[in-house]
Amino acid sequence: MRRNKFLFWFCPVIIMGIFILFTSSCKKDKDEDEDDTQVTAPATVNDVDGNVYHTVVIGTQAWLVENLHVTHYRNGDAIANVSDNTQWSNLTSGAYCCYNNSAPTATMYGYLYNWSAASDSRNIAPTGWHVATDADWTTLISYLGGESAAGGCLKETGTTHWVTPNTGASNSSGFTAIPGGDRLPTGGFDLITNYGCWWSTTASDASNAWGVNLYYGNANTVHGTYNKKCGMSIRCVMD
Repeated sequence: MRRNKFLFWFCPVIIMGIFILFTSSCKKDKDEDEDDTQVTAPATVNDVDGNVYHTVVIGTQAWLVENLHVTHYRNGDAIANVSDNTQWSNLTSGAYCCYNNSAPTATMYGYLYNWSAASDSRNIAPTGWHVATDADWTTLISYLGGESAAGGCLKETGTTHWVTPNTGASNSSGFTAIPGGDRLPTGGFDLITNYGCWWSTTASDASNAWGVNLYYGNANTVHGTYNKKCGMSIRCVMD
């Protein structure tokens, strides 16, 4: 009787042990596979002008941590610096500017570029990197919980750059988004410290292209289309 009772308890324990060993092994193999495909990026990269940017890995992507502030395409051609409102509104080629034409502001927030500069085939991204596509932004937003939550994960914390209260900002992704505002198609400037607006290289039609914006008053990410004549910030993704 005792022997039967022993077998009654002992056999299930053996079976459970084998099951745990098997499942643990599967999990280990999965983790090892994930490590094999993990994205790695250099800690810093330089653009053609010699500006230094830090990097962060988020999911399967590596992003620059700072907004772009380059003044030349990768081949060395200069990007036009256009301060006049009328000239800006009439542009049909790539250009950049400082918010309110203030150089100190650009040092902090980066330059604002029209879509022609963002999408130019000469490329304004550092070598080995590219201006984010709409697909890149979609992947990032999805990884961080979707449009209703990703903004908080992307925004720099505190109110050094963002207007109070900078709702929901955790910067848990390390992306460190700051609100550089934008330049309107008519040439005026708008909403620095309130909004951050970033281009993608993906056109939606002849006059508009996809981009994203973040707002100080919520944790949302607004994914929408913007007039190609707008001046907006740029972030780059590793190829």
